[in-house]
Amino acid sequence: MKKIVIVGGGAGGLQLATSLGRYFSFTPFLHRRRSAPAAQVTLVDKNRTHIWKPLLHQVATGALDSSLDALNYQVHARSNGFSFELGCLQGLDREARTIELAPVCDDTGQELVPARSIEYDILVFSLGSQSNDFNTPGVREHCQFLDSAEQAQRFHRKLLDQFLQLENRVADKVHIAIVGGGATGVELAAELVDAAHEMGHYGRIANGDLNVTLIEAGPHLLPALPPRLGNSSEKELTRLGVRVLTGTAVAEASSRGFVTAEGETITAAVRVWAAGVKAPDFLRDLPGLELNRANQIEVEATLQSRQAPHIFALGDCAGCIDGAGVKVPPRAQAAQQMAKTARDNLIALVETADAQLKPFVYRDRGSLVSLSKFDAVGSLMGGLVKGSLTIEGRLAGIAYRSLYRMHLAALHGWPKAMLLYLVGHANRFVKPRLKMH
Repeated sequence: MKKIVIVGGGAGGLQLATSLGRYFSFTPFLHRRRSAPAAQVTLVDKNRTHIWKPLLHQVATGALDSSLDALNYQVHARSNGFSFELGCLQGLDREARTIELAPVCDDTGQELVPARSIEYDILVFSLGSQSNDFNTPGVREHCQFLDSAEQAQRFHRKLLDQFLQLENRVADKVHIAIVGGGATGVELAAELVDAAHEMGHYGRIANGDLNVTLIEAGPHLLPALPPRLGNSSEKELTRLGVRVLTGTAVAEASSRGFVTAEGETITAAVRVWAAGVKAPDFLRDLPGLELNRANQIEVEATLQSRQAPHIFALGDCAGCIDGAGVKVPPRAQAAQQMAKTARDNLIALVETADAQLKPFVYRDRGSLVSLSKFDAVGSLMGGLVKGSLTIEGRLAGIAYRSLYRMHLAALHGWPKAMLLYLVGHANRFVKPRLKMH
């Protein structure tokens, strides 16, 4: 029996583990476990739960309660025919075909589970990405990041502390500065305005008590979208009271705020860095992997590592030129599309001795950005649309919310995804609109 190990339970990795687990473990249609599956699928992740990364800005502001929306890997694995191992990757032995996981420790540092090795026949990296500080002085020491649910929850606690000081007049205003005018920065800025408004229902916080500054080095916000949509987002954020600075590079971060390349100091008690991404740094410590400047594993169009055909990579940690010669961007939709190609190729490798693997071809479906409850903008491509169609307002908002439903459907199937959608709406009537703890 072949052993397939997937490291990383993000959008692509979890979708791949789910589809492979179902394929190898259950008979078609009857949903009965096979007596002798052709492959054993194991998912490895350092966290116990999964939250869709594009929602982390909502976790950070309290608009989304991750304890309600998070998916438990252990439970999901049991229901979908694969195994789950909790742990951080710390070593790779290509010759022995094993990976080493670091010990699992509790909050005090006490070891709960010792370091252990896991054997594989096929290894898949789906490790996602982390913020790229571009070696800007002070960023690592003084800034908040939104790369994981843990970081988003840490930001949320810090935000509540700032609001507490504001309510008790220990501080006159809350100053938050965000570097990076991409989707994360724009969505976070809008969500913060909404969070301050919601806090006003529960405490003594008025409009104008929150000052948000959004800093973008490029000429307009949302550089992945047409300039018109970036300019439209800037106008909406400005209307909401956000100070938007485009064409402004940050030279340094400190405990007081940011210093721009022109020498201006932007004071902020809370500093967020959301400018650019790269694959995790620890990949450089693993032997026998060819990496690019962004720490991504260089792969062929079949998603196989260039130096080891039995090692695959997908999502943000994969440096891929697809079968059409297109450089694949680090986006959630790319990871989900890669998971489908990887699924077909891995099944072929398990079931066919001389399998011909198919190349991955990226299809840009467009981009959508939510400005909380105020607005949404984006572009749609492919399918029913010839070329690119830019959309704004209610239609864009509906399309944006449908992305998460499609992610849930890929993991649970449409019936359960719709039930989760209805439960989420029901919670809005029985719980506060903003998480207060």
